[in-house]
Amino acid sequence: MTMINDRREIRGWMMYDWANSAFSTTVVTALLGPYILALAASSTAPLSVFGVRIEPAAIFPFASSMSVLLQVLFLPFLGTIADFTNLKKRLMLTFAYIGAVATVFLFFIRADMPGLGTNGAVVVGSLLYILANLAFGAAVVSYNAFLPDIASPDKRDEVSSRGWAVGYLGGGLLLLINLGLLTVMEDTALAVRISLASAGVWWLVFTYLFPHKRLVQRDAARQLPPGTNMFKHGIERVWNTLLEMWRQYPMTFRYLIAYLIYNDGIQTVIIVSTAFAADELGVETQSLLLLVLMIQFVAFGGALAFGYLAKRFGAKRAIMVSLIIWSALVIYAFAFLYTETQLFVLGFVLALVLGGSQALSRSLFSQMIPADHEAEYFGFYEISERGTSWIGPLAFAAAVQITGSQRIAIVSLIIFFVVGLALLSRVNVRQAMLDSGNDPAGVVL
Repeated sequence: MTMINDRREIRGWMMYDWANSAFSTTVVTALLGPYILALAASSTAPLSVFGVRIEPAAIFPFASSMSVLLQVLFLPFLGTIADFTNLKKRLMLTFAYIGAVATVFLFFIRADMPGLGTNGAVVVGSLLYILANLAFGAAVVSYNAFLPDIASPDKRDEVSSRGWAVGYLGGGLLLLINLGLLTVMEDTALAVRISLASAGVWWLVFTYLFPHKRLVQRDAARQLPPGTNMFKHGIERVWNTLLEMWRQYPMTFRYLIAYLIYNDGIQTVIIVSTAFAADELGVETQSLLLLVLMIQFVAFGGALAFGYLAKRFGAKRAIMVSLIIWSALVIYAFAFLYTETQLFVLGFVLALVLGGSQALSRSLFSQMIPADHEAEYFGFYEISERGTSWIGPLAFAAAVQITGSQRIAIVSLIIFFVVGLALLSRVNVRQAMLDSGNDPAGVVL
């Protein structure tokens, strides 16, 4: 028998954030971007695709965009399958394990890779990252869709915020271990490769120990119509779900568009931040890891603090405050960020809003979607979840390609926060909840 607000299951659900945050922190945020950049820069011949030379600083953002372009095509379809079958938990675990194994294989990416050379290593490393990031997003679709199953509406902001906080703590702990490894090992490249692989091992082990054993698969409330199959119906539902949101749940649709825009900006800052610091400011790898480590632990407190703000003022207002701060941070990075000390000050403020803006965005969306459509709707939501943005990195990479400067490119990201804030301000949360059949009683609006 399944129960809502069951502490054991909620803790098992939260621990998936602990498990997969190792990938977000060590691989996406801290190490892989600078490592790929350094590999590409050390090559004796420039990397070219279809005869077009690719700048080393643009390779990782391009790979990030490619992985999410695939998610745009794949995740909404996957969400439909999860809602119409009893495969939600199995899909989550399968993709988690695929992503973890692909991450472990990053250990073998090194300069002068046998049979491939440095440029070949860059390409294979980018492909492994694309696969791991695609699997990461696919697993999180089902993971997020469990939130309405395990927490009542009045508890979701709190549960979501605590999940993000636990994730930052877990990601920070592994990063602390990797920082120690980089400090004591003379071969920095080997230390980086071990650290990248450790994120995959961490993801694999804690997924098995907690969500694998504690999450309970609910029976699907909807069945496939007679005379159709999963693939055909999944394709049809992707289009029908978009039309359904637009026509029947216009506030939910408006919120989703706002979220996709402003969170794309957030994810782009996360993805390019360490490469920016290394290239523009000359910050060493150990200092970068220390910065990301600080962000992880400050973000732990920030996620909890924003959960408290949501209790007092509502999730929407708390998110809007965070977007104003994000806009200010981008301006600061462009105009005033020149020293390592300034970078750490910016990182501290960024960490305060990082976890809160994302945790509350997830819980707020879960309030606006109709029952039994959770995975289907979160399939669209996940297009711009943690580490899975595409327009922002693509715009950033294009700006770097054109200007040759990451500093000029980063100021372009402010448009994502401004437009997202403007759209979010016009979302009527109470109306969205009523339209989708959810009870706003007890929810601070």
